Amino acid sequence: MKKIIERLNYLIEVLPIKANRFSEEEFSSKPMDKWSKKEILGHLCDSATNNYHRFIRIQFEEQPFVVVSYKQNEWVLINDYQNMPTDDVVGFWIVINRQIVRIISKIPEEKLSYLCDDGDNKFFTFSELIEDYLRHMDHHLVQIFGTVEL
Repeated sequence: MKKIIERLNYLIEVLPIKANRFSEEEFSSKPMDKWSKKEILGHLCDSATNNYHRFIRIQFEEQPFVVVSYKQNEWVLINDYQNMPTDDVVGFWIVINRQIVRIISKIPEEKLSYLCDDGDNKFFTFSELIEDYLRHMDHHLVQIFGTVEL
């Protein structure tokens, strides 16, 4: 978990600087039928809020924990990230990820092996879920910034 925490802390520090290099127009530019950079970052906020709850609930609910998916496109639309100021979307992303770092930092080692079920009886560990959270984030950061190395 140490590397994941270090990576998240690094991103929390660097992402706002990199995002500020774009104009509001660049960050909001919406390719045909795709999310803008701002909406992609908003999607990462939605992912963070969902995983925030998962990372807490897994520790205290019956095992295996069933990971419930969410309707990503609808979440982006209802949150209206496209029309929010970029600074607000960036700020939201920072705050929720700081809290995720706090939660991950306090997970007892023995709980990292707790089992999760994706709903189709495909099992993975709590640790793998956390790793996937960061992998998913890095995937989308490449879409926004062109590289995972911010």
